[in-house]
Amino acid sequence: MRTIKGVLLATMALLALAGLLLAAGCQGVPAKTDPKAAAPEYFACAPKEKLVYSIAPEAEVTEFRCFMADYQKTPSLHFLITIKNVSQEDQRYRVNIFLDDGKAVGGLVPRQTKKGLIKPGATATYTYPVKGMGQKAQAVELIVKTMGK
Repeated sequence: MRTIKGVLLATMALLALAGLLLAAGCQGVPAKTDPKAAAPEYFACAPKEKLVYSIAPEAEVTEFRCFMADYQKTPSLHFLITIKNVSQEDQRYRVNIFLDDGKAVGGLVPRQTKKGLIKPGATATYTYPVKGMGQKAQAVELIVKTMGK
């Protein structure tokens, strides 16, 4: 008899909890899977005549485009870059992006080497935000260098 009461009480508690979750709206779609947030509107980072590249022979830039999105709650320009290792050795790259207004962003690709470097033929994609820049750049210089081993 005690066992039946315990099972019945546990079942009622679970049903009550499920009802509360439904009423609270927990069944909604999380913001991370929002299609708008997942697919930003991409555009050219600068006019072709104002875009200067300096790419190491061991690298190939397969994608370089921009989009606007919030970064730390501030509308910001983001640079998306994909680098392919076209050498025969594992590589690490330094990316520098210089803008016409004096701002610059960049970093190491990969950022950390715990999981290893970029293997030959493999690609790596990184995004670099320019906090507070709410419009397209008029001119961009992209530099990709290899790092010493």
